[in-house]
Amino acid sequence: MQKHSIKHKQQIVSLISLLKEVPDPRVDRSKVHDWVDILLIALCSILCGGTRFYDMEAFAIVRLAWFKTFLRLPNGAPSHDPFNRVFAALDGEAFADCLTRWTQSVRAVLGGEVVALEGKSLRRALNRGEDFRGIVNAWATQSGLMLGQRKVRDKSNEITAVPELLRALELVGCIVTADAMHCQKEIAREIIEADADYVLSIKGNPGTPHQEIKIFLDDAINRNEKALACLETVDKGHGRIETRRYWQSQNIGWFADKGKWEGLRSVGRVESLRETNGQQTVERRYSLSRLACDIQRFTKAVRGHWSIENQLHWVLEVVFGEDQARARTKQAAENLAALRRLAVSLLRQDKLCKPSVKGKLMRAAIDPDYLYHLLTF
Repeated sequence: MQKHSIKHKQQIVSLISLLKEVPDPRVDRSKVHDWVDILLIALCSILCGGTRFYDMEAFAIVRLAWFKTFLRLPNGAPSHDPFNRVFAALDGEAFADCLTRWTQSVRAVLGGEVVALEGKSLRRALNRGEDFRGIVNAWATQSGLMLGQRKVRDKSNEITAVPELLRALELVGCIVTADAMHCQKEIAREIIEADADYVLSIKGNPGTPHQEIKIFLDDAINRNEKALACLETVDKGHGRIETRRYWQSQNIGWFADKGKWEGLRSVGRVESLRETNGQQTVERRYSLSRLACDIQRFTKAVRGHWSIENQLHWVLEVVFGEDQARARTKQAAENLAALRRLAVSLLRQDKLCKPSVKGKLMRAAIDPDYLYHLLTF
């Protein structure tokens, strides 16, 4: 095993110092193991493909000598019970904010980056009587970094969770994107107050702003209005051809609600035409935006938002098995979700290892030096 560099040891110290800021919920008599030891072992277990508290116990036992090179572990490897108790009792919001402070402390400046807001359900982490539990994520699409999260107990609570999340983030110069659920005047105002721009998808029934925007843009596109900015892209792969057409207009004088949407400058339409095995489907989406008429930036924002599905949500579901995770006691589901999102950020930042995220998990499991490297990117 290679010796860890001074720089990497300093970064580990920084991570440990940050984790110490999270309030320890345990009573004194139950503090058999150091607080930070439990949190870092749990993170390392997840970075190696572990999904359960029993996996954390097994990993701590097998790698005990290695962990002792940078952790105290005065009473040896923790069993699964201390992990269970800690993650159930840990303040979920404080823990998530601590982890995102760590990622933001080592990232490049985000100015101009697309930050996608979208909720994801924790499908199996439900107690009796619950029908929904989920997380609203803020994902920096180009950096591949999790910037923040907030838990939600029912789908409608996403609307109240997003403003809280926006206030906790540094978004100056970013383009914030969100799906139709979060196309709210309050959310647009919060984004403006964060000195960021927005592109918000909009849906609705006849008579709503969505219908007004749809009628205007469809007509302008059919007439080939010169003031419209437009762009077309074509992607091919896996037996599928997808053509996307983007339109953006800064002509919003006709929009009855324009004064109610703070910072509103333009409206847009995206048309996705998919051809698979001779079958063709068409989908059209409309949006409100603070962006001035710049089709390149508008396209970047829309495509950036779609990437949250394969960069984050798909990885959480398929690689980390989040949809099958059953930890549900008190705050355990949300706290483990925060660790998984930190793990995705660490793996996305790594440039040393070229394989997929799943391949990086395998290497971390068999190569302690690579695992240490992931903790110190």
